[in-house]
Amino acid sequence: MTPLKRVSFAVMEQEFASTLLENAVNEFAQLPGIGRKTALRLVLHLLKRDESAAVNLGESLIKLRREIKYCRCCHNISESEVCPICSNPSRDAGIVCVVENVKDVMSVENTHQHHGLYHVLGGLISPMDGIGPQDIEIDSLVARVAAGGIREVILALSATMEGDTTNFYIYRRLAPYPDVKITMLARGVSVGNEIEYTDELTLGRSIVNRTLFSDTFVKE
Repeated sequence: MTPLKRVSFAVMEQEFASTLLENAVNEFAQLPGIGRKTALRLVLHLLKRDESAAVNLGESLIKLRREIKYCRCCHNISESEVCPICSNPSRDAGIVCVVENVKDVMSVENTHQHHGLYHVLGGLISPMDGIGPQDIEIDSLVARVAAGGIREVILALSATMEGDTTNFYIYRRLAPYPDVKITMLARGVSVGNEIEYTDELTLGRSIVNRTLFSDTFVKE
């Protein structure tokens, strides 16, 4: 073993001299996109700040986890039984935009091009990952449509194989309701792109220029 390697190993040995430090780093490292080096920097940063900063962070996360709800109408996150979007009388309740997750609601809202309501599926159909239609909020979407009052369902799912599979399944489930127009985002969203990583201008234009889902079928 070279001296450099011995030094590196010694640094690693001393890196978590405190069990408390190691436990904190392990917890931060479980967050998406956070490696152990970044986790260590975050923990050391908190140690440098006043104790109140760490206490406020911890209390806000605990309060978030305990008090956050999911809207009983659209399944978006909410502090009440019905989210602010669903309870807003100025929104067009006849148009429902179907998205994969809460982050996609935020992305679409940032475009300021959709003035209707949402329906958060909580995932996409993916047989490879063991996720079927029964594992996401498709039945509740069909129930909303069956209840009446919805004129259009916008399929705003990612342009991936899983997104297209879910689009087609929803289209087939809503086939018994011919008065409901089913549209999808214009393909300004590149194939393979996820909604949350699409820029606001492109996403906004894709919403404005949405097309009938049935028009995407290959004509024989």
